[in-house]
This record gives sequence, structure tokens and C-alpha cells, in this order.
Amino acid sequence: MKIIDAHMHFSNIESFKHTATNLSKLDYSYEGIVKEYRESGVVLGIAMGLTEKEVEGFPDPLAPTPMGIDLDKQIPENVVYCAGINPYHLGESELIQLEETVQRPEVVGIKIYLGYYPYFAYDEVYQPVYKLAAKYGLPVVFHTGDTYSERGLLKYSHPLTLDEVAVMHRDVNFMMAHFGDPWTLDGAEVVYKNRNMYADLSGLVVGTSEDITRYKDSPRFFNHLRHALTFTDNYEKFLFGTDWPLVPVEPYIDFIKEIIPEEYHEDVFYNTAVKIFPKIKAYLK
Repeated sequence: MKIIDAHMHFSNIESFKHTATNLSKLDYSYEGIVKEYRESGVVLGIAMGLTEKEVEGFPDPLAPTPMGIDLDKQIPENVVYCAGINPYHLGESELIQLEETVQRPEVVGIKIYLGYYPYFAYDEVYQPVYKLAAKYGLPVVFHTGDTYSERGLLKYSHPLTLDEVAVMHRDVNFMMAHFGDPWTLDGAEVVYKNRNMYADLSGLVVGTSEDITRYKDSPRFFNHLRHALTFTDNYEKFLFGTDWPLVPVEPYIDFIKEIIPEEYHEDVFYNTAVKIFPKIKAYLK
């Protein structure tokens, strides 16, 4: 089975380096991701554009729009990305640059970091971004749920805030990153209700393969996730993602395979990503 990792990172972010070294114990580098993808059968990774300039790290008010990927000068041939948005820098010149950027073959979507920046998804500041997404047939990915920074503000990343955007922009496909975890049941309702809302299953665990097993075998840890998946009752609305380097790739694939019925594996691991990220077809053989 071919696999698409619909949510990963390839950016020079200090917190990601710390996580790779101390928590997930993996090689966060060009060589590291090439090796993991080759060994696990991942044919394409969709990175989330992200940059930081401040010593304090992300969320960085100084980061430009659009944000790209900059972990290494060499980008793996099977890694594309979503252009990242900093709402503090969405003036006329930045929007012009964003429009130029999203026309590049390797830019397959747009990423908005709810919770990291203090704006709701439906805020007026993002409306020009949705217009560009509609114009070029690109999906918009939202960070939802817990933030990987204590400086984030959770009220902005709650999945219910996406409902209004999905209704306002029916001509755009949206992907709810992390399925709104821990508010997955609220996220499930938004996915269930809106034909243009999807969710990825990335970032549900941070750590090593042993950590993944420990959480998976916990009698209660994933009850809320299983409940939400059952409520949605439409596995074709979900995409596999790792949030690499938060976890090693192959053990996370095995984990998601266990919580998704086998008859829907091809949809979750491949088909739905091809559907909502149409530009990636050029990278698939």
C-alpha cells in the first residue's frame, strides 16, 4: 500500500530539534526523513511551512508570509509543502508574494496556525487567503487542538471555530490538523456536518515507538478518539499524517492502522490526500 504523510515538518525550528533529540529520539534531518520514508513505504510527505526568527521561538510574530521549509538546503524529492501564514504580515505586498508562491509546483496548500496566533479562523484578516485558495484550487490546513507551545491560546484553536469558515467558503476544502485533539468529538461534528471539511490524524502522540505502544494500550487514553471517529462514520474524510519529527514514521503508521478499519486504509493513507491536494498528483508515480 502506498502511503502519503499529509502532515509533517521540515523546518529549522528549535522545539522540533529538541523533540527529536529528547522525546522521539529520531534523526531530524534530510537523511533522517529520506531513510524513514523509504523504510516505511511513504511515497510523499506534505510539510507545513513554518519559520522562526526570535530566540523565544515559534509562534514568531516576525516570521514572514508566506512561510516555507528550511531545515536543509536540500529538500527531499518526495516532500512538498503548504505555504504558512503569519496574520501579522498579511498586507498587500505579502499577499502578492503569497499568490506568486502558491503557483509553484511544490506548494500544494496553505497552512494557518490557529492558537499560535490570536485570530479565529473566520477573522477578516484571513479572508484574502481563502480567496486565493479558491482561485487556485488549494486546500487550507488549520492547526487545531492543543498547541505545541505554552504561549499558544487554546480558544483560537478549538475545532468548532472552523464551522463558520466551512459554511462561508463552500468552494474551498479545509483540513483540520490533529482532528482538534483533545476536542475530537467537537471536531467530528464539524467534519460530519460540512462536506468541505476533512481532518488529519497527526500529532496524537509525541515520543518513541514505546510511547506509541504505551498510549495505544492504555484502556482510556484513546476512547475519545475512537468515539469521535465512530460519530463521524465516514473514514473517507480522514488523512494519515505523522507530525514528524514528533514521532517516528513506521510505528505511527502501525498505530493508525489499528484504529482505522482495514477496508478504509487506502482512503486514509492515500486516496483522500490525492483528492484534497490535487497538485500532488504530479509527484506521484
